[in-house]
Amino acid sequence: MRTVLFLFFCVVFQQTANCQKEYLYQVGKKDSVYSKVLNESREIYVQLPNSYTPDTKEKYPVVYVLDGDVLLPTVVNVHDFYSGGFMPEMVIVGISNAENRTRDLTTSKITSRQEMPYNEENGEADNFLKFMQLELIPFIENQYPVTNYRTLIGHSYGGLFAIYSLLNQPELFVNYISIDPSLDWDNQKLLKQAETVFLKKDLNGKGLFMSLGGQLHMQNSEITLDNVMQDTSDYTLFARSNIELSNFIKENKAIGLNYYWQFYPNDLHGTIPQPSIKDGLISLFTWFQMENMDKINNPETSIDTLLKVINYREEKLQNHFGYFVAPYPDYLFNVLGYMNIDMEQLDKSKMYFEQAIKYYPKSANAYDSMADYYEAIADLPNAIKYVTLAFQISGSNYHKERLETLNAKK
Repeated sequence: MRTVLFLFFCVVFQQTANCQKEYLYQVGKKDSVYSKVLNESREIYVQLPNSYTPDTKEKYPVVYVLDGDVLLPTVVNVHDFYSGGFMPEMVIVGISNAENRTRDLTTSKITSRQEMPYNEENGEADNFLKFMQLELIPFIENQYPVTNYRTLIGHSYGGLFAIYSLLNQPELFVNYISIDPSLDWDNQKLLKQAETVFLKKDLNGKGLFMSLGGQLHMQNSEITLDNVMQDTSDYTLFARSNIELSNFIKENKAIGLNYYWQFYPNDLHGTIPQPSIKDGLISLFTWFQMENMDKINNPETSIDTLLKVINYREEKLQNHFGYFVAPYPDYLFNVLGYMNIDMEQLDKSKMYFEQAIKYYPKSANAYDSMADYYEAIADLPNAIKYVTLAFQISGSNYHKERLETLNAKK
């Protein structure tokens, strides 16, 4: 079945429109997990990729979003715009922290803050991390099509928790996005721990994106990024803690972290999640972005060179993910195959359709496209062969009727 890029996007948008019905935009199917660790039920919201269909049995990397009932729409929106070219398609899991947020996300117990009694439950991040490790992650991996390639996103106390997770259970996640983290908590206790623990860890392959908002001092606009570290007041402790950890990581490259830090001078603590989520995901998945597109788009590029480009990307993705991943989505192989038919470069067209079959052997469309190649070179027996294979997979009326038409030409 001939597929072009324009039609692909039309299909995606049409499917989305059909699902929306009464709403312009819906995200996150609600689910819940009963936790013996927390002794309570915890709501979660799960967003599957647009391309997911149960019959493919394909699995995806997964993003866990703290404060998911607030941040999930932003993560989904960023992912919808940038997936494919800038980041992989992923399952996104929003975790509700609407209740017991301070209890679950803060990393040590305090009884006073800013010289005032502090009575709210706090300091049970270790318990919440156990919930994620022992209950939530196994639940998601049992119920949803995810791999063990995980990313964690947290803002404020959630950002503090993300750093805590990296320090204490680094095997749980590959990537961490810590947005304006509250590293001032408990007189910088986690920050001080980090400066010791990081030096003992081998974090090669792990990625951390950390951001800082522009309000460096609540009462003094003359405090800037250039002079904030010289201020010793409590009003700048939040910002100084962030910068101190950032400088420490940058100065100790042997830690092995793929580290990114971004300052947002025009954003407040409440607005910084939006740009941080976009920049964080793009930064941590820079390696995923497609390379050598100039060679793919150049009609002078040889088939041998194109195969090297495809094989290189396959190896690169496998090295990062830790498991096999097709180098390109099936529709891209398809589009490139038809593009080369149009340019009368039929050998290249065949190569792309062969690659589609190689990487997507259960795709009826891949076999149907190969049949188009054989029709283009007037090889009717092979065209029939590949439509037959497509029909065996799809059982669709389209392939049945096409097979009848081809057989009638014999």
